[in-house]
This record gives sequence, C-alpha cells and structure tokens, in this order.
Amino acid sequence: MRSTVVVIGGGYGGALAAKLLDAEADVTLIDPREGFVNAAAQLRALTRPDWAPNAFFPYGALLDRGRVLRDRAVSVDPRGVTLASGGRVEADHLVLATGSGYPYPAKPRDTSTSIAQQLDDLRVTHRELAAAARVQIIGAGPVGLELAGEIKEVWPDKSVVVVDRGGPLLPGFLPEVRAALHRQLDALGIALRPEPGAADLTFRAHGVRVDTGYLADGRLARPTAHGTVHVTELLQLPGHEHVHAIGDVAALPDPKMASYAMIHAEIAARNILGDRTVYTPSPERRILLPLGTRGGVGQLPVPGGGVAAATPAVVVERKGADLFTARFAAWFNASSAGAAARSAGA
Repeated sequence: MRSTVVVIGGGYGGALAAKLLDAEADVTLIDPREGFVNAAAQLRALTRPDWAPNAFFPYGALLDRGRVLRDRAVSVDPRGVTLASGGRVEADHLVLATGSGYPYPAKPRDTSTSIAQQLDDLRVTHRELAAAARVQIIGAGPVGLELAGEIKEVWPDKSVVVVDRGGPLLPGFLPEVRAALHRQLDALGIALRPEPGAADLTFRAHGVRVDTGYLADGRLARPTAHGTVHVTELLQLPGHEHVHAIGDVAALPDPKMASYAMIHAEIAARNILGDRTVYTPSPERRILLPLGTRGGVGQLPVPGGGVAAATPAVVVERKGADLFTARFAAWFNASSAGAAARSAGA
C-alpha cells in the first residue's frame, strides 16, 4: 500500500521532495502560491522585465500523480495538517518545508497573489528603478550584492551604494574569494558605505524570517527562538520519525540557501521511502554569487576535501548565466510562466 505524504511548502526543498516522492507515494503539496518562485531569479526579473516570467513556474506541471493544494497550513499535529480554508489533510508522513520570508524584491511581497500580479509588481518597481539616479541597498549579504550587480549590468552609469554595518563582506569565506569580490565591485563602480545616505530609491536586503507560525500552538513541536525546529541526523523531528523538517525550517548550522534545502529534500525523500540516510552538515561553506551575467565570485568543495575559490567563468556557467532556470524548467516539464509568455507573444 502506498504511503501518503503531505509536504508543507513548495519552495526549493518542498517542491523537490514532492517531486522525488511522487512516483512512490500519494503526495499532497500545500502552498498558498499559484506557482514556484525561483528566488535566485527575482533580482534579474526586477532589472529585466522581459525576462521576468522565467522566475515563475505554475505548480500544475510539477507532479505527475500527486496533487497541489493552494492553501496555507495554520496548524500541524502528528496526524496531519489543518488548513486556512478550514480543511484537513491527514498523512502517514509530513515534510515541513515552508522556508523563510525575505523583503521584496528578493521575494514577492505577497506570496498568495497570482503570478500575473507578482509580475506587475516587478514591472512597477522596474520603472521606479529605471528613473532613479541614486540607488541604495541596505544589506551587504549575498542578496544585496547580487542585486547591486544586476542593477549595474543594466544601468552601468547609475549610482549604486551598498550599505552594511556588519564588518567584512562574506565573513567566513576564503580571503581570495573576498578579495576577488572587492575587485569586481570596484570595477563595476558599486560603492560600499557603513551608513545610509541620500538616495532616490532604497531596497532592503536583510531580515530573514523563518515561516513556522503554523507550529505556534505546540501540537507538533515548539519552534526555537529563531523559528526553526530541532531535527535528528535523519532530519526527523525528535519523537516523530514520520515528520521531517528541511531547508530553513530545520535547526541546522547550514546557511539558509537553496542548495542546502535541496540536499535536505533528497535525504528526507530517501528516509520516507525506507532508505535510511543520515545527514551530516558540512563545515565547508560553499557559495555562488553572480554579479550579473558576466562576473561573480564563488567557493566550492574540491575532491579530497576542502574548498577553493571559483573563477568568474565557473560562477557564470553554474549560476549567473540563467540563475538555474533550465534546472527548474526540467522540474516542471519545461512548463514555466516564461515559456507560456513567449508562446503567447509576450
């Protein structure tokens, strides 16, 4: 008899977990959005509205056998999920994969709006950005730096300032990676400032908020002060072997990045299917940080252990050129909002 699996959240980890389990289990994916949003592409979508549809993939093409419920979880207990609509979904296995909220434009303002509305939001902000002579980005993490790079590629003469009070850029990464980042920012004319100043348009690029409000009633687990939940080496909630937490939701030392969420998804899927697989967080940090389509910095694992700096060419090839659009088009059987828009002559 096929197991029933409910995956809560259709981001990088949740969508992949649902897809991996689809052939072997009765899968229900719950998400309030109309479709998957490739957050890595949101920033380019802002600067290139003609390309923006490539960041969105309607959920209808994700699963061959399972179903997607456009709804929001409001409570989860060991037996199932209570929905905002008043419905109830029970399951043999649960996967908590709701990820994090982040300020617009790195993520949509309102995830419950349609893809068309989210594209409209990006077009409106694009016009504001195009008219701004001085742009200020508060936050010098990867998101803020990538946004600066995308803006400079489209408008090389625009003043772009990244504001950060937290010390060195990319702390914890190799010195040569950080040095390369500073060289490329200088070459692009992206200024770094410790304090905000005058600007025509300001974007906020900080403030991750883990989305686990549906656990607030304590019927399944109590979130930590950071909104995450503790997991075992199998990514299961202690005392609940049939409940997995992946991605930003899991209280792990991993950075809150898509690549880690997708690794977690693979581990959880294997365990649900009976292939006991232990997850061991790696102490070696990796990153691909494009600065537009022609540059960027990275740090990647190397055979035999350790990490090394990635060249700009490798960063462009692996991420910067298409921001993983081809990968997600394959997940969704090449049925993206971008493909639909192009076929309609948009």
